[in-house]
Amino acid sequence: MGRLVSINVGMPKDVQWRGKTVFTGIWKTPVQGPVMVRRLNLDGDGQGDLGGHGGEQRAVMVYQVESYEFWRTYLGRDDLGPGQFGENFTITGLGDDEVCIGDRYRIGEAEFEVTQPRVTCFRVGMRLGEPKMPNLLVSQHRPGFYFRVISEGTVRAGDDIVRTRRGRHELSVADVDALLYLPNRNDEQLRKVVDVAALSPGWQQSFRDMLAGPGSAAAPPIGVEPSWAGFRPLRVTQIHRESPQVLSIRLESEDRAALPPPLPGQYLPVRLAGAGEPAPLRSYSLSGDPAAGEYRISVKREDHGLVSRWLHAHIQPGSVIEAAAPRGDFYLTEDNGPVVLFSAGIGATPVLAMLHALSAAGSGRDVWWLHTSRNPETEPFATEVTALIDPLPHAHRRVFYTETQGRLDQESIAALGLPPEATVYLCGPTQFMADIREYLAAAGLDPARIHSELFGALPAINPGVVETGERRTPHPPDGTPGAGPSISFARSGLTVNWSPDYASILDLAEACDVPTRFACRSGVCHVCVTGIVSGTTTYLQPPLEDPGEGKVLICSAAPCSDLVLDL
Repeated sequence: MGRLVSINVGMPKDVQWRGKTVFTGIWKTPVQGPVMVRRLNLDGDGQGDLGGHGGEQRAVMVYQVESYEFWRTYLGRDDLGPGQFGENFTITGLGDDEVCIGDRYRIGEAEFEVTQPRVTCFRVGMRLGEPKMPNLLVSQHRPGFYFRVISEGTVRAGDDIVRTRRGRHELSVADVDALLYLPNRNDEQLRKVVDVAALSPGWQQSFRDMLAGPGSAAAPPIGVEPSWAGFRPLRVTQIHRESPQVLSIRLESEDRAALPPPLPGQYLPVRLAGAGEPAPLRSYSLSGDPAAGEYRISVKREDHGLVSRWLHAHIQPGSVIEAAAPRGDFYLTEDNGPVVLFSAGIGATPVLAMLHALSAAGSGRDVWWLHTSRNPETEPFATEVTALIDPLPHAHRRVFYTETQGRLDQESIAALGLPPEATVYLCGPTQFMADIREYLAAAGLDPARIHSELFGALPAINPGVVETGERRTPHPPDGTPGAGPSISFARSGLTVNWSPDYASILDLAEACDVPTRFACRSGVCHVCVTGIVSGTTTYLQPPLEDPGEGKVLICSAAPCSDLVLDL
């Protein structure tokens, strides 16, 4: 039997941290007397980032006195007291290696159920002034856990904690935490944990994804490995103008050996010496037949596009372009069901490669080609699409010209009669994709089967960080330029030099306003995982699990050499 030692509450507030404003409720302080526990939280308490904290499954955060004692010794600190780990209940007697997911406990007038371990969030490190803390909580098997409130009521410090039910399969908090974040997973535990109904839905889905992943049942899903490391020269064999603004460029290996086939829909990172200093990097979708043994990219000339203007003006047969291996997670997958290839403008390029693959296979799938363009003069690939679609037995083609028909809306999408079980591949301007995704979902298509490709940088994931204005275009960091290896952020079109003044590549990217993704900032959660196009890195703080060949966790890494990142 355990005991409730302290009840700690705090409302979310803005906190200044590393030049940013973070809205967080991790500052908790002890309160005296009885406290009412409600379905979503305690009276007087709140959470700042409801995407990662709070809600019915994470209503009450729990941490142990015994873990406080451990950290005082481990960290050499004597300033740790109840609430500093962001917990609502500081307890004694219920260790993470003893409490199981699905256990129920009676405390005072209320009853609770254990739903998941702590979320490994950077804010616990911010609160304690220990950036490595999320990593340490997992590696030392002391994460703490969340309660769901089964029945509301008052509690007070000193109340006994009485277990009323044992969780299914008796999987401890520490074991389940390790199952998500640490390597060498136990297959039997994985199969059991998805059978624990009390486990929160987010963790349930993560474990289902692991079971469905390639290779071992215990291996997390991995992306497609690039065909080669770094850059290699490719020679231009032919150029062809698809429309007044779109130029196709065919590329072959210098020895004329067949190039590795890309997956239909992937893109090619290229580096163009002569187009700028340093040589600018861009990524262009491969638009040709994936099985051709050569590559084709199709480039739209943008009025303010340094590289696209240079290519349209200077590229010729015989020119040499440096290219990294095709990459990207937007690609046609094996299936027998209906497939919708939906694009706007130059967004046709990756789905055109998919159409090539379907046509070459003589696919019997129900194939829909849907494309929007300003007018027939600006529509590239029209003749090519016709030749690919005509032999397919169950193909449909619709082209929409915005000059005469206006923009697509929910009504026009519904009128198409798309099969609700279709898989959709969607590419075009950002707002177009957002609108079409919404219209397709309204028409009854499953949002989980709508896949989209985004040109340029991926949307940032910065939990709790308050946006203070319009995001700046990526730029060199303020202050004296670094003298270390160059780091090129390929999606953002920026190259800067490393300085050891930065704690990690992630810190440098933030200083450059390159859109970033993170959650733990200490090598645990893999939200920041980034593809390495070329170069090498080293870990300043070893991650709990290596992300695999050709990838790096930028929150914990620094460059060893000149580096090109898919960021």
